[in-house]
Amino acid sequence: MTILQKGYSVTIILAVLTFFGSTRWLLYTEEAPSAWLNFSLCGLVGIITAYVFVWITKYYTDYKHEPVRTLALSSSTGHGTNIIAGVSLGLESTALPVLVISVSIISAFWLGHTSGLVDETGSPTGGLFGTAVATMGMLSTAAYILTMDMFGPIADNAGGIVEMSQQPESVREITDVLDAVGNTTKATTKGFAIGSAALASFLLFSAYMDEVSSFAREPLKQVDIAIPEVFIGGLLGSMLIFLFSAWACAAVGRTAQEVVKEVRRQFIERPGIMDYKEKPDYGRCVAIVASASLREMIKPGALAIVSPIVVGFLFRVLGYYTGHPLLGAKVVAALLMFATVSGILMALFLN
Repeated sequence: MTILQKGYSVTIILAVLTFFGSTRWLLYTEEAPSAWLNFSLCGLVGIITAYVFVWITKYYTDYKHEPVRTLALSSSTGHGTNIIAGVSLGLESTALPVLVISVSIISAFWLGHTSGLVDETGSPTGGLFGTAVATMGMLSTAAYILTMDMFGPIADNAGGIVEMSQQPESVREITDVLDAVGNTTKATTKGFAIGSAALASFLLFSAYMDEVSSFAREPLKQVDIAIPEVFIGGLLGSMLIFLFSAWACAAVGRTAQEVVKEVRRQFIERPGIMDYKEKPDYGRCVAIVASASLREMIKPGALAIVSPIVVGFLFRVLGYYTGHPLLGAKVVAALLMFATVSGILMALFLN
């Protein structure tokens, strides 16, 4: 883990230097000579956000730190206390990342807003672009973060090879420690992905509002959740995240049951497997998982795609008859924003 973190530190230094050079070269303008510096600082905000996210994820998932040690201690009193402690830890782990994302969005928006760039009316612009640059800053270290992610499966496979080739227990102890590091790096990548998605979601929502305004030729600058239909859209958006998660978990459960049944069948039909006299049919288990991973995600995937269309269409029809032509767009806006916020929290909790 220390070696991986040293590599990440080098990546951050290179990213900062390149980012400042790139913004000076690409974003310098005589109308606002200091704008490039503001956008460089936006990029720096993104890079720092990525680093803090990696640190927070490591704190909550590395066995060297208090949360995992407390969770391990709760296992000594049974499954129930282990599950309660684990759920509690997952819920708690949403707080720090949300605070970090909040500070990042405000900082980047403010730096972009005060860059000196103005529109045709003289109003400050560049706030949203500052957030976009911060997102790019966060993504500038993505290649190395993904490399850290690959360490997990490699260490996991090594442990499996050691076990199946009947190596001494001392060898398995080494691969177990490496596997623990791999679990942390996998969680780190997911935390990084959630953080960058949270930054990008603010931009996407603003882009949606702009697109609606352009398409309808009517300004849509804000969405009032005090309107009952809009509030319902938000409620539906939050519900979608929980329903999607439920269907995804159920899909994993069903696939696991299929694999267990297949393994039991092989044990019955090939009793020599346990004595290493017969080889198991690994291909059958792999085929079950591969086909199920595609088949089982059709329903959750369709839910994510179809829901905004159906909700938007229904409320557009309702708005047409009640004299509110943009009602459908506003309800979908609430659905998207509430779903995004709920999705970020759920993703952090599950990670």
